[in-house]
Amino acid sequence: MPLNIPILLTWLRIILIPLLIAIYYVPEAWVQGIGRDRAATLIFIVAAITDWLDGYLARRWQQTSAFGAFLDPVADKLMVAAALIVLVQLGRLDAVLAMIIIGREITISALREWMARIGAHKSVAVSMIGKIKTSAQMIAIPMLLYYAPLRGVDVFQWGVWLIYVAAVLTLWSMGYYMRMAWPYLIEEDRKR
Repeated sequence: MPLNIPILLTWLRIILIPLLIAIYYVPEAWVQGIGRDRAATLIFIVAAITDWLDGYLARRWQQTSAFGAFLDPVADKLMVAAALIVLVQLGRLDAVLAMIIIGREITISALREWMARIGAHKSVAVSMIGKIKTSAQMIAIPMLLYYAPLRGVDVFQWGVWLIYVAAVLTLWSMGYYMRMAWPYLIEEDRKR
């Protein structure tokens, strides 16, 4: 397993996952001054920044690796899934939306693994619609975690709208990836 700054940033994101969850279970006195919601928002934002930074540094410093390519999307999906589950538990997100987003991530991860196994991984490479979906999620989740108005702006309501946009883009991107994989699925079925 290679160890470099980009991979360490990915590990940091994974370490932040239980911390994000724990914020809502520790005694209130532990987060006094900043509050649970602000602390969780800050943790998620740091994780989102490391998501961007690890990829940027890996490419810039030419430190890409198979392990990093595996670990980075796993860390992303775990962080998003943990945040969505916390938001459902807090009553700030409908479970159906969380299920759509988490279900898509599981489905596309399995599809990518299968496509890689048959040598067609480039057919389901990350698309622009997937990147826009991820951006919408990464902006919406901290807004939903923050929950309170910020300088007169109803941040939570903006987060709700953005998470709906993310859910629509989630379904759209899943359809896109499935359509790209469909010929391979048919071909593999014919071989049987």
